[in-house]
Amino acid sequence: MRNFEVLVPDWAGWRRERMPYLPEDQRFEVVPDWICEILSPSTASRDREIKMPLYAHYGVQYAWLIDPAKRTLEAYRLDAGAWIKVGRFADADQVVAPPFEAVSLDLEAFWAPRRPVLV
Repeated sequence: MRNFEVLVPDWAGWRRERMPYLPEDQRFEVVPDWICEILSPSTASRDREIKMPLYAHYGVQYAWLIDPAKRTLEAYRLDAGAWIKVGRFADADQVVAPPFEAVSLDLEAFWAPRRPVLV
């Protein structure tokens, strides 16, 4: 029996040359090139303190942490087994971050609208 950790990120992505086709069942045995975790009060510490080190251990090259409550996106890249923060974006920033440098994402589109302040 193989002994390994099973991690399930909220989002994951693979370069096409590493995974040209999706598996036919629910098992993904190729380590993702990019993961994204959506932080919540109940998952933030697990995502940061348990999952991020394991993603680094298995060689995931890029990680994003999105916090909808704080309206932030943190982008990381793996360098010699350690996470290096390559950017922190907030509110309505335009995001250009690895591994998606070819596109600019409108971060404001990620957030639910704020309730209007009644005066």
